[in-house]
Amino acid sequence: MYRDDLGRFKEFKAQGVAIKFGKFSVKENKQLEKNVQEFLSLTGIENADKLLYTDRYPEEKSVITDLKRKYSFRLHIGKGIARPWKLVYYRAKKMFDVNNYKGRYSKGDTEKLKIYHSLHGNDWKKIGEMVARSSLSVALKFSQISSERNRGAWSKTETQKLIKAVEEVILKKMSPQELNEVDSKLQENPESCLSIVREKLYKGISWIEVEAKVETRNWMQCKSKWTEILTKRMTNGQHVYRGVHALQAKINLIESDVPPSYVQTKFYKLKATCVPFWQKKTFPEIIDYLYETSLPLLKEKLENKMKRRGTEIQAPAAPRQVFLFRDIFYCDDDSEGDDVDDRS
Repeated sequence: MYRDDLGRFKEFKAQGVAIKFGKFSVKENKQLEKNVQEFLSLTGIENADKLLYTDRYPEEKSVITDLKRKYSFRLHIGKGIARPWKLVYYRAKKMFDVNNYKGRYSKGDTEKLKIYHSLHGNDWKKIGEMVARSSLSVALKFSQISSERNRGAWSKTETQKLIKAVEEVILKKMSPQELNEVDSKLQENPESCLSIVREKLYKGISWIEVEAKVETRNWMQCKSKWTEILTKRMTNGQHVYRGVHALQAKINLIESDVPPSYVQTKFYKLKATCVPFWQKKTFPEIIDYLYETSLPLLKEKLENKMKRRGTEIQAPAAPRQVFLFRDIFYCDDDSEGDDVDDRS
């Protein structure tokens, strides 16, 4: 927590307002616009670009900095927004960055982007300054133009390349000690069943590297497809959110042994239906509510309905922390790769 946030947070707590994180609401964006405009009027600073990107104006930098300090910029920009001031500041920079609204890239802009990338690699901040665009804009544009990408359903060949690419990237990230253990196990018994900790299957993967190995899909497509494959293999092909009974489906989603990114795609509907006033809760508060309040209620409702039907409830297995390599990377599944329509 920043020093400037302490007083604001105490006020919000007294009002019963929870500190928020994540996506800004329309109301918050409007309040932020109002805060910036009021501060400009108060200080006489010419525009938001000078206020938020002072380094772009070296001749006026000292004057603007003194005005920001004199009129408590940090406190003023966060007025009425229950978030850490730093997050509010970052949001303001994104909203008011004139380089975010330059329109379509011309052929000349695109060629410059390619040249600068060849010189400076993925230093998007530097490249953005050279072409007068935001770092986010140039990074996204380069991802689009770097090479042609397929659309639609994945072929079996593409899927196999993806699985192989993820395996190689994961092994590359392992420590020398971990790799030595793998080598020694293979030497002792070539047929041994190597295992991997579950978090390594979805955390810290360089999707840019995976994209380069797959060649025909961008990194977002690769990540989305891998999440789908991994979810299927971690759950032995069971549908996590499409169970016969809606209550059981929700319970499965909260307790299930699936990658966090899968839960993320279904999270909005879950919190909207199971957590009252979720808009005013922080993410940890929502998770606590789901586990401590929603989950027992859902189980009780399910149990009552199943009793009326005369059916026993199968207790879900505890989440596995370790998976066999062969179950994830060498699973023979003929249905994989030709039935998913990826339009991203």
